[in-house]
Amino acid sequence: MRARPRLPRPGMAGWVGLTCVVLYLLVATVGRLHGDPVALVTPGPEAPSLAHPFGTDHLGRDLLARTAEGAWTSLWICLTSIGFAVAIGMPLGVLAGYRHGGRLDGVLMRSVETLQALPQFVFVMFLIGLMGTADMHFGPVTVGNGPRVAFAIALGFVPYFARVARGATVVEMREDYVANLRGLGVPTREILFREVLVNVWPPVLGQALLAMAIAVFAEGGLSFLGLGVAPPQATLGNLIADAGGQLIGGDWWYATLPGTVLVLGILGFNLLGETAGAGRSRTAATGSAAGHARGHLHPTTPTPKETQ
Repeated sequence: MRARPRLPRPGMAGWVGLTCVVLYLLVATVGRLHGDPVALVTPGPEAPSLAHPFGTDHLGRDLLARTAEGAWTSLWICLTSIGFAVAIGMPLGVLAGYRHGGRLDGVLMRSVETLQALPQFVFVMFLIGLMGTADMHFGPVTVGNGPRVAFAIALGFVPYFARVARGATVVEMREDYVANLRGLGVPTREILFREVLVNVWPPVLGQALLAMAIAVFAEGGLSFLGLGVAPPQATLGNLIADAGGQLIGGDWWYATLPGTVLVLGILGFNLLGETAGAGRSRTAATGSAAGHARGHLHPTTPTPKETQ
């Protein structure tokens, strides 16, 4: 039977990261229940109060509601982009790792290294520049700035996840349980997708949490530069960008509070990713070759992949 690896203890950094993410989601949830993000509730900017905990912006809109909308928009772009990048990069990395040292591995890795020649943020800006900032129409389907930014960020992360998955696959293919399964006549496809791929997931997921922190920052940076989601839809980045001129007038809450929520998201995902990476090195990983070998191995034959 396959032994279940124990979940690593989060430690102080993990708890801090989880707290930051919970606070981020709490602001996003409570703010959406607080009011309409585009409704004019005051004649102009007002400091935080009981009626408006985050104050209001220069048009008199409730800043808590707009921060919540920005937090959800940023989180949606982050999850979509990282999910797409993992879905594309991981199979490519596993395939390259399985063909380690072969022609296919060389072609895939040289392509990945070419894409990584540019800094990631610059590459994403280049892609958005190619696609433009106007809405794209494909028949009845209209693609706005949000999906376009998510797609650009995802393409920037595909080489990253391909390299992570390749490295983990190369390590797994050298394990004894793979050789034992091959000796038992288990098909290569089953070994690759039912055994190796299962053990490649933990390092990829750990890196995905770290990448989410970068994606939140990238979305905020793009919106701050005017290349992200366009107003009136709020993101954390364009809220901070709008607050630039208001800081001179003493409206400190305009940039400080949305900026704090943005920092919570970046810090939370970063600490959770670091915790997952540290825990993975201590976590046991057990193969399932014994399940295939049930009734075929000699009783004295050890389990192909032992707990690390």
